[in-house]
Amino acid sequence: MISERVETVVEVGLAYASSALAVGEALVTVDPPHPRHVIIDPFQDQEYCNIGWDLLRAAGLDSIARLMRTWSSIALPELVTDGLVADAAFVDGSHRFHEVFVDLYFLRKIVRPGGLIVIDDDWTPSVRTAVRYYERNLGWTAIPDAFADGTLRNVGDDTAAEAVPRCRALRLPGSLTEPPFERFHPF
Repeated sequence: MISERVETVVEVGLAYASSALAVGEALVTVDPPHPRHVIIDPFQDQEYCNIGWDLLRAAGLDSIARLMRTWSSIALPELVTDGLVADAAFVDGSHRFHEVFVDLYFLRKIVRPGGLIVIDDDWTPSVRTAVRYYERNLGWTAIPDAFADGTLRNVGDDTAAEAVPRCRALRLPGSLTEPPFERFHPF
């Protein structure tokens, strides 16, 4: 996100704020005129006892961050309606196929053409299947080696299996007028 010089980031999932702190650090490093970090997490109160939000506040990042304590399927359409345009998004909410698919559907309306979407836990079949649809049908392209030195995870329970990056970075097509692929590609 630093090399992309982001100013506005949408994040789905806060939990203990490890990713949110990294996004906040990127925004502070870039030092844009109007940094914004919109975070969506319906479980911050009950499941996480506000630990993630409290950590962001302790780091002084609450001045640039907004926490939406609702489902992403509710919050993201509201952001579309509000006309929010983001430079990037980080997705680490639900890992169920249909929920990831819906998050990506709305994020493609929020993240600017040519913008960046980072997916956590891309190694899981449900997340990977949703992402694959957008790559094959809407022209999203993976950024090679974006996480080559990042956290690796073995697929499944097989410790002998090849380790794969936990995250995947994708670039959206550069223009809203670019046509989608001519034929539908199955998952």
